Order: sequence, then structure tokens, then C-alpha cells
Amino acid sequence: METAEIQEVAFKIILESGDARTLVHAGFKSMRESDFEDAKEKLEQANDSLTEAHKSQTSLLHNYANGEDVNMDVIMIHAQDHLMTTMTIREVALEMLYLYQKLDEVS
Repeated sequence: METAEIQEVAFKIILESGDARTLVHAGFKSMRESDFEDAKEKLEQANDSLTEAHKSQTSLLHNYANGEDVNMDVIMIHAQDHLMTTMTIREVALEMLYLYQKLDEVS
């Protein structure tokens, strides 16, 4: 796989996971404002973006599994880091949404 192709995939991963991260933070804001439906919607939209990023990542893994040389340069490492941290922060946000809702019920 050519370096330019790998970099294109890396930037797509960064773009999609960046969009997801923005949506997760918007979801946190909605949680703080007790707008749980909006928070849930933001987290679902974030998941859609993460799914697109993950598809790009999977295409690289598929190529690698088929014996293609996939050169992991710095931008791809950054993209992978960006994707994984955003996936993690979304998982934390889902738990926080649950806790915010429980707290709201008690108040």
C-alpha cells in the first residue's frame, strides 16, 4: 500500500474520530444541563462517526492480513491513538449519562 493511501486513511480516521469527540463533548454539556435525550442523540451520532473511522481502520487490517505491506508511519499511529481514545471517552460518556439520569431521579 502506498504511503499516500495510508496517509489518506489516517486522515479519514482522524477526521471521523475528531467529529465523534466533538459530539461526545457536546453530549457531556447536554448531560450537565439535564437534557438527556439530546445527550443520548449526540452519543449515537458519535458512534456513527466512530463506526466510519473503524471501517477505515478495518480496511487497513484486511489489506495487511492479505499480505500487503502497510507502513505504519507517525500519522497513522496518531490516527489510531485518536480513534481509541475517542472510543474510550464515548464509553465513559455512556456510563456518565446513566449516572446523570439516576442522579436526576433522586433529586
